[in-house]
Amino acid sequence: MAGGQPFKTWLAGLVAQVAGDDNVGMYRPRSRKGVIRPNSVEQVRDVLRLASQSEESVALHALSTGRNWGLGSREAAQDASLALDLSGLKQVRALDLDAGWAVVEPGVTQGQLAALLAGSPRMINVTASSAHSSVLGNGVDRGVGLRRQRVEDLVGLEVVLPDGEVMRVGWWPDAERPSPVYPYGLGPSPLQLFFQSNLGVVTAAVVRLMPRPEALRVVRLSFARERLAEAIDVLQRWSAQGMVRGVLKVYDATAGALYGGGIGEYLTHVCVDGTAAVVEAMTTVILDEANRSGLFLHVSHSDQRDPRLSGNVVAEMVASAYAGDPSRNDTLLQATLGQDAENIDAAGRGWLFFLPLIPFHGEAIDRAQRLLAQVYDETGVHCGATINALNSDVIDYVVAIKFERNADEARRAHQALDRLYQLFSAAGFIPYRLDVDHQDWIDGLSPDQAARDFVRGIKGMLDPRAVIAPGRYA
Repeated sequence: MAGGQPFKTWLAGLVAQVAGDDNVGMYRPRSRKGVIRPNSVEQVRDVLRLASQSEESVALHALSTGRNWGLGSREAAQDASLALDLSGLKQVRALDLDAGWAVVEPGVTQGQLAALLAGSPRMINVTASSAHSSVLGNGVDRGVGLRRQRVEDLVGLEVVLPDGEVMRVGWWPDAERPSPVYPYGLGPSPLQLFFQSNLGVVTAAVVRLMPRPEALRVVRLSFARERLAEAIDVLQRWSAQGMVRGVLKVYDATAGALYGGGIGEYLTHVCVDGTAAVVEAMTTVILDEANRSGLFLHVSHSDQRDPRLSGNVVAEMVASAYAGDPSRNDTLLQATLGQDAENIDAAGRGWLFFLPLIPFHGEAIDRAQRLLAQVYDETGVHCGATINALNSDVIDYVVAIKFERNADEARRAHQALDRLYQLFSAAGFIPYRLDVDHQDWIDGLSPDQAARDFVRGIKGMLDPRAVIAPGRYA
């Protein structure tokens, strides 16, 4: 890797790689000193050791596959960083289908892991992003799958600290002494310190694998905007009473149109799984309650033909992803942006995300939708919302902005994004992930400054020279 050269000499050899990348969100391009692409944990350790011992200032920006689309892609939060591209670490190191875990490196994609599990009694918690996106990268940034928040999937992490030391936190497999998967351990657990963190570089994770259900069905219901609050309250009750499995999803009419599957209504996806008898019985109950409520315009499920949904890329993707199959995800991306995963950042339409948490309550969701309408009135930019129920109390409210890739459209889209941060934060709807241009909002959005100072104190002890670059959560 470094061949024993001084870091400054080694860095000089990277000059040809300093050009920055395009990003689909058209965020401000950051200057970059170069790109390092290690292929092993030992090489990552070498990089960090050399950087920590260098006389010059080095700030390493670690990334997995770089497909953090809509939030900055491969861009760092600051200028003059040195990209540490971990996509070359792409091994599934170990797999235990009985205990339900896999050890994966940052370059392992959800498509790769899903294919490895095909036909087995286990599956992964798939996100709606590309099959080519990183399982580990999305998890440590607290992404959301169709079954639960991805942070719940990561039960152990292998971390290289700023001085090159390697440690494992949470639960880790031990061939000599097998133990149940239990991420909390004894005493204070450092596991959570390395999510949305620049305290170390994560080089592997233990991913919890889910039991594959014996049967699965998706109930689909559509409703009009004027019935939003009432419909949401019905869906919340179903969630609270255990009638829903996985993340209940609702696409508003704008989001449906943005993703190429619009039907002009709010479209709800309710996953029901388990044994065949349970699925049949629960489907019957949900369909009966939905029809008796009088709130829903159309009611169907995945065993029935709904001509309105023929070729609907959203409906097809959701059904596959609930079953742990991301193979249709890239069809959705192509319909949305006009490009495949390899070319999204370089060409096609622009894309931004804003990701607040909202109470799972009809009145709160209605208020959020009115805030989107206010942003449109002020900027002329349509924002689409996908409602993802993380549980019966909290909604992951994914706001997407699609725009044409020119300077004027990008300016208006980012103006709309700025207003989303302002309006939603003032309403108490705080984002759980930040984009690269809003990383400085973290102090104002954090509930307690003493806690932020505590984390910064840990950073100062572990990384006094700031070898690992300040990121969106520094």
